[in-house]
Amino acid sequence: MKLLKILNIKFFNFTIFFVLIFTYNCLSIAMEKKPFHHLSDGTFRNPEGSPKRDENVKWSYKIFNQEKKKLNMFVPKEHIIEKEKVLSDLKKYQEDDYVAWIGHATFLIKLGETTIITDPVLSKNAGPLIFGPKRFTKPALTLNEIPKIDLFLLTHNHYDHQDMSTIRRFPYKDAKVLLPLKLGKYFKRYKDVNEMDWYDEIKVNDNLKITFLPAVHWSKRSLTDTNKTLWGSFLIEYNGIKILFACDTGIGNIYKDLGKKYGPIDLTIINIGAYNFYPIMPYKDKSIYHTSPEEALSIGQDLKSKKILGMHWGTFVLSLEPIMEPPIRFKNSAEKYGFNKEDAIIFKIGQISQLKDIID
Repeated sequence: MKLLKILNIKFFNFTIFFVLIFTYNCLSIAMEKKPFHHLSDGTFRNPEGSPKRDENVKWSYKIFNQEKKKLNMFVPKEHIIEKEKVLSDLKKYQEDDYVAWIGHATFLIKLGETTIITDPVLSKNAGPLIFGPKRFTKPALTLNEIPKIDLFLLTHNHYDHQDMSTIRRFPYKDAKVLLPLKLGKYFKRYKDVNEMDWYDEIKVNDNLKITFLPAVHWSKRSLTDTNKTLWGSFLIEYNGIKILFACDTGIGNIYKDLGKKYGPIDLTIINIGAYNFYPIMPYKDKSIYHTSPEEALSIGQDLKSKKILGMHWGTFVLSLEPIMEPPIRFKNSAEKYGFNKEDAIIFKIGQISQLKDIID
């Protein structure tokens, strides 16, 4: 009896030991399989080899607002197309494939029977309620004027990209929504919401495939949610044409890798504004998370892009460069990065151009 008791204790201890070893091995395997951008605490980070923010730099709203007041806020008339022409062109090209700039990072991209909207922000300010940067140019279209949307692409959760007022009032809630991991909770009233990790693919129809790709950025909407949701860019493949709609991004080694895997890209749409935070940051025209016009061109070069379209400028004051500087520097630097000047494309707010005219 005593021997049996001893044997039972030993068996029990062996079982516990085996369970612990098995659990440890399973956890180790799971951790080994976890992608680099997934951290163990459930947050995300940028691709391996991306630049890192200097932790010694402290943000100052006081300095930012002092410097912001020095900016010349004059907006040339030619920067904006009259509403009447925008509506006329929308009707004119309704049967064609086109790209239309509504402002900031909001585009309409019509491909066959599918009309896409990107990061729709149609509110007067980029922030919660009445707070945050105010628009200094109006969106080219109101929500009531946008055409039927079939596909809604959201790159990340910053207020100048994820506009909850626009999302709540959006008239086409049957549109297919593609967005980064952990952002689906904001789209409860929509019928077809798809969270995506980097390199996930979704085939929309026989002619259209969307791949969610990395970007060098971050996420935050409150004091406690830094990097708790993912961010990224969308590769749109349509009848052999490749369009990359970039998230806000800084430069990084990842783009050479993406260029090798997915290039050449016919059209890259990328941020060229919000890059200067000097004197808060130690260097002028340098941001970890927003490319300067020159850095945007270098990313286009890494992606083997044929054409590159600058966005994320001319709508909100998010940084301290002159508001009309980005397109000038973008055009003037094109040849240095292997592009013809006409291949570094600048749209006016409200411009609608046929896709064939852009990529040919």
